Amino acid sequence: MYKEKKISVVIPCYNEEEGIALVVKSLPDFIDEIVVVDNNSTDRTSEVAKALGARVVFERKKGYGAAYKAGLPEVTGDITVTMDGDGTYPVEQIDECIDYLLNNGLDFVSASRFPLKDKDAMNVSNIIGNAILTFATLVLFMRGIKDSQSGMWIYMSKIYPMLGVKSDGMPLSEEIKIAAIRNPNLKFDEYHVNYHPRVGEVKLNKWRDGFENLLYLVRLRLGLI
Repeated sequence: MYKEKKISVVIPCYNEEEGIALVVKSLPDFIDEIVVVDNNSTDRTSEVAKALGARVVFERKKGYGAAYKAGLPEVTGDITVTMDGDGTYPVEQIDECIDYLLNNGLDFVSASRFPLKDKDAMNVSNIIGNAILTFATLVLFMRGIKDSQSGMWIYMSKIYPMLGVKSDGMPLSEEIKIAAIRNPNLKFDEYHVNYHPRVGEVKLNKWRDGFENLLYLVRLRLGLI
C-alpha cells in the first residue's frame, strides 16, 4: 500500500529474462501486485518472473499493445503503474509519480523522459524519431506533450475502461495518452523522470515501428480507428 492505495505494476515482456529480474527485484516494497505479461517469450522470462513473486499473464498474440490489453484489465490495485521489462524506466521514481498523481488530483500521469538526463540512455535516431512523433501529436491533436512515446504511465485503475484503446502494436503508447487527454472527464499531465540504458537485446524495429506510429496518429485523427 502507498498512501492507503493498492499499487499494481504491469510489465509487458518478450524475451526479457535478464531485464525482468532486475526490474522486479528493484521495485519498492510498497508495490502490492506485479503483473508480467509474457508475449510469447522463448526464454525463461515467465519462470524468472514467477520465482520473484509476479503473477504471469500469457498473451499469444504478438505485439506491445496486445500484451498491454491482456495485462491492464487484470490489475486489482487502485493505481496502475506500467514500465518495460528492460530496466529503462525508473522504479526509484514510482513514488514521486504517484505523489504527483494524487497531490494534483489527476487521473493519468505519463512519465516524460525528455529532456534526457542521461544522454547515453537513448541513441540519436530514437531521439529524433520520438521528437517527430511528439510533434505530430501536437499538430494533429493540438495538445503539446513532451514525450508521446513514453511507456511508463501512472493512472487510477478505474479509468482504464474509459480509454478504449485498440492498437495491438507500438501505437498503443501514444493512443492511451491521447485517449486520456481527449476525455473531458479525465485530468492528464506529465512528470519528468530519469531514463536508463536498457538491459538485454533491443526488440524495436525503429523505422517500421516509427512509420506505423505516425500512420496510426493520422488514422486516429481522421476517425478511422
